[in-house]
Amino acid sequence: MFTGGNFLPIILALIASITGLPILHAIWVLSRIPPIRFNRQRREVAYVAKRGDKPCIIPWESVIACLSSRLVPSKYGTQQNHELLLCLRNSEATQQMWVNIACYSPAFAIAEWEAIRVYMEEGPEALPGRFIDPKYEEGTVEYFELCRYVYRRDHNYLVYLLGFVLIQGVSGWHLPCRLAAWINGLPRKSLPREVAQWSRPLPPEQWQQPSAELLEQSQEVQKVLRWGKTLVDYFEGLSAPTPTKRKQHSAKNS
Repeated sequence: MFTGGNFLPIILALIASITGLPILHAIWVLSRIPPIRFNRQRREVAYVAKRGDKPCIIPWESVIACLSSRLVPSKYGTQQNHELLLCLRNSEATQQMWVNIACYSPAFAIAEWEAIRVYMEEGPEALPGRFIDPKYEEGTVEYFELCRYVYRRDHNYLVYLLGFVLIQGVSGWHLPCRLAAWINGLPRKSLPREVAQWSRPLPPEQWQQPSAELLEQSQEVQKVLRWGKTLVDYFEGLSAPTPTKRKQHSAKNS
């Protein structure tokens, strides 16, 4: 016969498995998948799909960036999912790999790509500085305490107790933040020896230079940005039909 005391170990085991499996999966991913390495001096990208695989060295100017946005059904309805997709292929197009980066919104995906592009084309000094103190980034204990202060300031005591203290207390209070900080502090999978050697600095006279085609395209983008438009406006302009295409289309329909 089961009693309340007999159910307690089962409940604790279920809670431990629910919270522990995602943590173990995150640790497994960090220890198995090496990071993507962007080399400004060589103008190449090193990608290793998983531990033990041979690294692929991809020319920077052959990297393709795409934005994916789709509706995903769930039991609560549908939700919008956004991803930045990076296609890494070598110059002979014999190898092609896709890297998916989940993003909160299309703007975040574009910003992620712009950060990579600006780093490769203009250098780290061209990247914007941090807008907030790193310790107040989402997921830290300081961010949690800031949210708690704002919630308490904007609500009465009863709403604060039921809407914040109760919910956050059940979900672990500071524990998820400290676990995330611990996981992020774990050593990442080291890069293969070939990539480490490839990453060594080159003399300035051996630095690879951007192609004339890329420089021309970059000037076009900068011109659009100076007009007060966005990157989305630029790419929408590229996909819009030209007057010649419109005339040809009208002639076919007439």
